[in-house]
Amino acid sequence: MTDYQRKGSHTVSRISCHIVWSTKYRYKVLKGDVQTRCRELLIQICDAENVEILKGVVSSDHIHVHIEYSRKQSISFLVKQMKGRTSRKLQQEFPVLRKTYWGKHFWATGYGAWSTGNITDQMVNEYLEHHRKLNSDNSNFILE
Repeated sequence: MTDYQRKGSHTVSRISCHIVWSTKYRYKVLKGDVQTRCRELLIQICDAENVEILKGVVSSDHIHVHIEYSRKQSISFLVKQMKGRTSRKLQQEFPVLRKTYWGKHFWATGYGAWSTGNITDQMVNEYLEHHRKLNSDNSNFILE
């Protein structure tokens, strides 16, 4: 991973996420030219949305992508863009997919998304515990 941070006028952030989604019925249709074109489309979409792909894999029946995105963007919007645009373009460019997916639904409903980062829950808890002990004059409001 890069040590890249996104900067706004009053903010600095580094938000990353691992996203997974699959083809409808888990059909293994992402092969050969379809797989290559899907990869190209995902790169184009992420470039257009100012999303950095840290790593990704286009398997025969599902997609894994690890992205870094702006704090103003939502995962649901990004997944909608990636699934929607790739579905439409792939079905336009590869007529054989229209026979397999006659309802024009190329991707399965839903997706999995997990936040990632360079710190763990344990590190955050230790940091908060350190501040609790540092200000033991009861001036802190403890959330638990």
